[in-house]
Amino acid sequence: MTTNTVSQGESKKQNFLPLIIDVAVPIGSYYLFKDGFGTSTLMALGLSSVVPAVRTVWGVVKERTLNAFAALILFVNVAGLLLSFVAGDPRLMLAKDSGISSVIGVGILTSVVMGKPMMTAGMKPWLVKGVAAREAAWTRLQDRSSAFRRAERVFSVVWGVVLLAECVVRVVGAYTLPVDTMVWMGSVVLAVAMTLGFVLSGALAARPMAQLLIAEVKAQSADEPALALASAR
Repeated sequence: MTTNTVSQGESKKQNFLPLIIDVAVPIGSYYLFKDGFGTSTLMALGLSSVVPAVRTVWGVVKERTLNAFAALILFVNVAGLLLSFVAGDPRLMLAKDSGISSVIGVGILTSVVMGKPMMTAGMKPWLVKGVAAREAAWTRLQDRSSAFRRAERVFSVVWGVVLLAECVVRVVGAYTLPVDTMVWMGSVVLAVAMTLGFVLSGALAARPMAQLLIAEVKAQSADEPALALASAR
């Protein structure tokens, strides 16, 4: 019981660690530098982006692979940081965060048009769950089921559209709301967009795909005795 409790506690820490580093640290450090140390808004924004940028680089170096999402985020962060310091516009610094969503959103939608939905790689493990029968069923459905392939495309389309919408909202907010307000509001918008993405993609795509997988596994299981009997004869 103690071991399970400890394991669950460690799991929760690991789950919340990205949230703390990507959200709490940037927001907290922004107000610390601006209000605590009296730096300019632009300087506070720049310094508050250091930890997320370092984390992105460290992830790439540690995994020894160039992850597409990590590369996009790193590029937008660095470009936005340099551009903001040159332009001297703190609002541009805030707006650049939405560039991550827009670039990823466009990339996802492009992958759908090309017939290789980018979000499938992230969704598949949750549905297959490491079960060999489900893995085989997934392959069969991708080959034979138009409904399955359509749901697969819908999953990526939902995320692409949600990320682009989140980009628009954050850009509008960056140039219409006070900078101090948008610093924390940007994270709220992102959280709402992620929640919306999970809910819509689950209802419109992931759930129907899971149902198709279950049905396919059951159908295959029902056919196996008959096939075995036919082989024996």
